[in-house]
Amino acid sequence: MIVKKAELEAIAARKNQYPEDSLKEIAFAGRSNVGKSSLLNLLTNRKNLARVSGSPGKTRTINFYRINDSFRIVDLPGYGYAKVSKSVTESWGSMMETYFQSRQGLVKVIQLVDIRHAPSRQDVEMYQYLRHYGLDGLVVATKADKVSRNEMQKCIRQIRGTLNLSQEDRVIPVSSLKRTGQEDLLSEMEALLEG
Repeated sequence: MIVKKAELEAIAARKNQYPEDSLKEIAFAGRSNVGKSSLLNLLTNRKNLARVSGSPGKTRTINFYRINDSFRIVDLPGYGYAKVSKSVTESWGSMMETYFQSRQGLVKVIQLVDIRHAPSRQDVEMYQYLRHYGLDGLVVATKADKVSRNEMQKCIRQIRGTLNLSQEDRVIPVSSLKRTGQEDLLSEMEALLEG
């Protein structure tokens, strides 16, 4: 898949702000600071489509990006940032619940984890949550440039074990810095959209 056109279509905190449910959507979820914005910029070949922030917990809305006028990438707010208040954490949960339950076009949620660390308790909960909705099956291990080739397989095994992934579940290592792994992920996304 080649992304020729990418534009921010909507920023939503509530359901009535979502764009019309007329296109297939692939959403991205991950802890704060896992590299979601950098990944979205890499996939769309744009420098600042998604705002990269030095301070975690910045995205508190669901951002809908229209891609090639044929589908949407949906950027879900990051979770698990300790300095965010409990009320914000709770509103995040209900925001996700509403989105997952109401979008007919949602085909998959791709979960991002940092390849350097074992998935956190929140990562595990998120993956179970996705499994509950039948949206699991694809994990991106970000910051792949930070580990050696030898370490990479060990890290991927750790991710698979901690998230309790099945044989069919895919883990794709990606480095936004070195621009690797995006081809693999884009073909996976293409297959999902055609399926």
